[in-house]
Amino acid sequence: MRKGILLVEDNGDDETLALDALYEHVEPSQINVVRDGAEALDFLFAQGKYQYRQNSPLPVVVMLDLSLPKISGVEVLKQIRANPVTSLQPVVVLTSSTEEKDKLSCYRFGANSFISKPVHFDEYNRTLAKVGVYWAHVNEAAKH
Repeated sequence: MRKGILLVEDNGDDETLALDALYEHVEPSQINVVRDGAEALDFLFAQGKYQYRQNSPLPVVVMLDLSLPKISGVEVLKQIRANPVTSLQPVVVLTSSTEEKDKLSCYRFGANSFISKPVHFDEYNRTLAKVGVYWAHVNEAAKH
């Protein structure tokens, strides 16, 4: 059973907060972190330095920030949905944006969920823990 999580986050502080919350409920070895949109696509499509992943299962969920270097989160989402191998890949947008246009854009391009990063530490921690538990232990993913 695949349980891995791919965290796509370019902000070091947000990465640390997310990992702290996730590590309470998900094995650390099951969490991969990439720091820009291009690296996220390489990871998912087993390209570049991630070619070794060619026969590896996809993560159970991608937690995707929107404001990323190289390739934006929305463009990453579009490419995930456009590829037959990843078209069913669960994607949770995890962003500091609260803009309605960002929510609409993400849902239009197939996001499974849109979560605005909570400002307060405790709320952020609880939210990420719930997301991690849901996708790693509760949700029943379709086989690709």
